[in-house]
Amino acid sequence: MIPRAVRLVVVLAVICMASVTDTALADRPLGLPPLPAAAHAAPELVDLGRKLFFDRRLSFNGTMSCAMCHVPEEGFTSNASRTAVGMEGRSLSRNAPALYNLAWQRALFHDGREKSLVGQVWSPLLNPDEMANPSVGHVLLRIRGLPDYNGEFEKLFGGQGASRTRVGVAIAAFETTLVSGNSRFDRRWYGGEAAAMSEQELAGLELFRGKAGCVTCHIIGARDALFSDGRYHITGAGSVAHAARFTVPLAPGVSTVLSDAELGSFAVHEPPDLGRFQITHKPEDRNAFKTPSLRNVSRSAPYMHDGTLATLEDVVEFYDRGGGAVAGKSALLMSLGLSQTDKRALVAFLKALDGDNIEGLVKTVRRNLPLELGGEAGEY
Repeated sequence: MIPRAVRLVVVLAVICMASVTDTALADRPLGLPPLPAAAHAAPELVDLGRKLFFDRRLSFNGTMSCAMCHVPEEGFTSNASRTAVGMEGRSLSRNAPALYNLAWQRALFHDGREKSLVGQVWSPLLNPDEMANPSVGHVLLRIRGLPDYNGEFEKLFGGQGASRTRVGVAIAAFETTLVSGNSRFDRRWYGGEAAAMSEQELAGLELFRGKAGCVTCHIIGARDALFSDGRYHITGAGSVAHAARFTVPLAPGVSTVLSDAELGSFAVHEPPDLGRFQITHKPEDRNAFKTPSLRNVSRSAPYMHDGTLATLEDVVEFYDRGGGAVAGKSALLMSLGLSQTDKRALVAFLKALDGDNIEGLVKTVRRNLPLELGGEAGEY
């Protein structure tokens, strides 16, 4: 019989290692690299992680779960607001990243501050503005005190109960199953299916790889494409001034119009988000953020680290004018001179990156969840 400690080490290795299983080549979705071993966790471990991911009881006041910022039906992010909404309705400083294809991510968060999914899960659990738990021990005591978790960890971890590492392992096991490929782009580019993309989408692909230069950072490989170089770039996102105006209801049939500047006069002003610099303290990383993947990008609006670009059309316009005005901006960014036809083609191409399993994935993650955890007929 394998000792408990050895079994735990094996589970951790499966979640954290980046090597490929012998059978991975056969079952990978078209367009994605071979599946890492982390995407082959035991179904029972995945189900435990899925339950933890949806469980609002793991927040300090029992109102927030991971799934409330990473909503399955909204691209595993949140389409409803520019930045995520946290504890007691607080606005967080950044847009919630989408969770597709985390199995291949080398760094997590917009600033890349975490390298392991097992460790990453504790950041929102302990952040005072997100799930607001005062300590790791507080979360573990909560889990151990919930009758429906009784024996769940012990069955999977050789008799050992919930711990910081084992909670991380379980949630990471679930998150690495959120795999999505086999898009219409993949079927054309890697599968040779001539009719998979329209002429407009193909024109967008040509611009993406050529005049627009998107492929420099959103890489398309010879055999697969994660659409990210995994690096950090200064684009000036968030520095663009907006002249938006908002209609504000005052009473039934009575409203007024306010501008960004007027609203800003009484808004809470947050310190500037310096991105990767806050992790490395290197001057060259000031205002740099990680290149996101573009897979399923049509589902994950709004865009950029701070959600300031509402639509894909806005994103294309942003890059067409050379990004935002910020010191140290990447030399890769310059005015592109795209026509309206070009812009429409680029947007069409980006929409062709949607995987073929998005709706099925949503049904899978909600399958057999209790209503109070966000099951198929419940609220989340």
